[in-house]
Amino acid sequence: MELDERKTVILQAIIKNYLETGEPVGSRTISKYTDLNLSSATIRNEMADLEELGFIVQPHTSAGRIPSDKGYRFYVDTMMQEHEKEVEQLKDVLLEKEEKLDHMLKQAAKLMAINTNYATMVTAPRSSNNAIKFLQLSRIDDAHILAVIVIEGNVIKNTVIDVEEKLDDETMLKLNILLNTHLNGLSVENINLGLITSLKQQAGIYGSIIEDVMDAVAETIKEDDLEIYTSGANNIFKYPELSDNQKASDLINAFEEKHLLTQLIDEDESDNKNEIKVYIGEESPIQTMKDCSIVTANYEFGDGMRGMIGIIGPKRMDYDKVVGTIKTIKSQLDTMYKKDDKK
Repeated sequence: MELDERKTVILQAIIKNYLETGEPVGSRTISKYTDLNLSSATIRNEMADLEELGFIVQPHTSAGRIPSDKGYRFYVDTMMQEHEKEVEQLKDVLLEKEEKLDHMLKQAAKLMAINTNYATMVTAPRSSNNAIKFLQLSRIDDAHILAVIVIEGNVIKNTVIDVEEKLDDETMLKLNILLNTHLNGLSVENINLGLITSLKQQAGIYGSIIEDVMDAVAETIKEDDLEIYTSGANNIFKYPELSDNQKASDLINAFEEKHLLTQLIDEDESDNKNEIKVYIGEESPIQTMKDCSIVTANYEFGDGMRGMIGIIGPKRMDYDKVVGTIKTIKSQLDTMYKKDDKK
């Protein structure tokens, strides 16, 4: 059923307030809760209309109102439509950006390698903030549900969850309300055992599904799908101190396997300072690079997204040229986001 904007905002405010407090909601509470700048009398009239339409009810003799099933249904359907629209828009935008970004980062790594004659790496940006923006559960079939998780930075993660029995619309509705009410804005670190226990208790007989969803959320957000672009690994052979068969083999392996490079990335990400860092010899967090020097810097890609650029060479590398190259590429990547953001 269509409601005008004022009634919709008031209904949403009643539902959100009731979900948070569990107490009937009065007009004075709503007047403080919304930015409609309406008087309590006007809000009471709108609430009377909503009650007559069956979206809210008055429990016993309380002056406040609580949502009816019909109100919950309107709220969730509206919320889901908005989220589905947002997810689709995000997917289209992100796909286009990812294609451009993939090409740009490969070119950045190649350019650094050509300019310095050293080995280089660039990581794709990933969110430094893993707070949940919203979570949407939808039924695939009788035995599976799909959890769409959107985290800050507009990173979308999908995961399929097995269920033992078919979940009806009302159950899906309640689970979505429960999860979004308690999880929006929380990071994985804030989702503790106490919160999970509380959610399971509120879910009643569906507590095991909540546990599965929470496990899926944690695993999905934590999963390491970092893309690392490398170039110039063969430049290592140009330097006698690194071209020893074993040393060269270990270094080439690090670039080919790439998982070893994550040690360097993790070290860099643990430092929130956005500055150029230089690791010389034994300072390197990567064992196979103890005979090298590594220069790194983080670049900012907006919306809490950050990536890393790095140049690896002999300890006698041309530090002045390397730092200058890092600064130039970092500046270009930072600026590239600002340009894309304005389009």
